[in-house]
Amino acid sequence: ITTKIPPTTPEQMTADVEASLKALNSDYIDILLLHSLKRESDLKNEDWLNFLQKVKKEGKVRFVGFSTHNNMDALLTANLQEKFFDVILTAYNFKSGETLRSAVAAAAQADIGIIAMKTQAGGYEDAAMGELSPHQSALKWVMNDAHVACTIPSMVTFDQLEENFKVMGSKIGWMDRKTLHRYGAVIDDRLCRMCGQCSGQCQAGVAISDIQRCLMYAEGYRDLQLAQSNYAELSAQQNLRACATCSHCTVTCPNGVQVAANLQRAK
Repeated sequence: ITTKIPPTTPEQMTADVEASLKALNSDYIDILLLHSLKRESDLKNEDWLNFLQKVKKEGKVRFVGFSTHNNMDALLTANLQEKFFDVILTAYNFKSGETLRSAVAAAAQADIGIIAMKTQAGGYEDAAMGELSPHQSALKWVMNDAHVACTIPSMVTFDQLEENFKVMGSKIGWMDRKTLHRYGAVIDDRLCRMCGQCSGQCQAGVAISDIQRCLMYAEGYRDLQLAQSNYAELSAQQNLRACATCSHCTVTCPNGVQVAANLQRAK
């Protein structure tokens, strides 16, 4: 039994945990995750850490962790030094870079439970793929990584549930790799890798990676409500308002993602 709460004040987090226990009809949670940490300093926030220790001591939570969409490799590495969090929920898929793959391996070898999200690399459906469906291959890629303990691919239909079940226990093969190679080429210039290397490039402070993740929810997941709800969490200083008065986007992506085009579609 796992749930996430936003890291706020101890009082609000206590209320969130109690609300979750009531909704789950349970007197404990196996894994409680702090939602969407971004900075290494987040791992040292005494208010948050004291709260987590308290709910563990009370028996309401067995293990604690955090989720992250930004600066992921640095957070994974920093947790090896802090040795506080038991579980990390991180974006991880066949397009993830070598730095993140190494960080995942190191964390797993230190007995940190790694849960992979965004396993389908956006889950885009594109005519350029022809008859090939990459979604089972993408899930196989993650599940065949021995350093991943669990995955949470999005499932909103019974067909998707069945599609995912069919790859349980199966090995990734040549055809899977060929499919992922083609899928990777199709999505290469639009899929944000969430590597964080664009952080700070925008002089106006627009949250480039977060907005591209919202765009992925809309275009890939085809879940506009999810995209809008995540976008609504951004402050006025972080959202797309600044783009309205900007004549030229100065943000560049080392992975070749067309950031300006993505932001225009997001608008």
